[in-house]
Amino acid sequence: MGIVLCAPGVDGLSEAVGALREWQDDGAPMQLHPGDLGWFWRAGAEATAAAVRTWSRNGRILAVGLLDGPGLLRMTIAPDAHQEEELARRLVEDVTAPERGVLPEGRANIEAPTGALVQDLLREEGWDTDEPWTPLRRDLTEPVEDPGVRIEVVGPERAQAYVAVHRAAFDGSRFTDEGWHAMAAGPPYAEARSLLAYDDHGDAVAAVTVWSAGPGRPGLLEPMGVHREHRRHGYGAAITVAAAAALRRLGSSSAMVCTPSSNTGAVATYKSAGYRPQPEVRDRYRDA
Repeated sequence: MGIVLCAPGVDGLSEAVGALREWQDDGAPMQLHPGDLGWFWRAGAEATAAAVRTWSRNGRILAVGLLDGPGLLRMTIAPDAHQEEELARRLVEDVTAPERGVLPEGRANIEAPTGALVQDLLREEGWDTDEPWTPLRRDLTEPVEDPGVRIEVVGPERAQAYVAVHRAAFDGSRFTDEGWHAMAAGPPYAEARSLLAYDDHGDAVAAVTVWSAGPGRPGLLEPMGVHREHRRHGYGAAITVAAAAALRRLGSSSAMVCTPSSNTGAVATYKSAGYRPQPEVRDRYRDA
């Protein structure tokens, strides 16, 4: 039986999330994480399902993609299929033909695992490399130090405060209270935590959500932000340390995050919180 491209629908999302959990490994390159789907879930289950694509053979998922914005496909592949030619060629065919329902015509970006055969085939098709991103990872074998600020785990009653900090941290953010509740209702959030950091005056100054992929697997920070009126006081590093501690309590083997390499301030913040930079990664892109 050949490879089948599918938009799985709401009922199929749990299977896609399960595949992503299984594929997470500390030795793997930075890749799509179940937390990425969990964060997207703030748009609702139906919108998340509409943005997901899977490639399967004989009922087994071999690749999962998330349409994470106009013209951006974030995709990862089962570890034992990174070099499979049949899969790689089918992926390239599907992403380059708009009628397949993956990417539209015009400018497009694809995030795929470094070293996978699909990267070589996309290059042969004329897809160039875009700006570099820096993944950072913190090992969680040892206990995590105290972050030095008060940290609160956010429940439904504090969602409004979390959303307010997020909106003050990211220019143009349209995150809403309803979006937080939709995110928290999604299956990936069962292994996630939202955190708020407070200053000495009791003001919420930074926010982060962490996503576990299960015990013994790397967890993800997505997103982390500091309120624009409280920057340059070390709150970003503090809540990033708290994020590592929260993931360790969830059983994660490491904490990871990825940021544009050009955002030197963010890279410095994560490094100061004990996260070690990994080799840079780049999307593939096609011009309009």
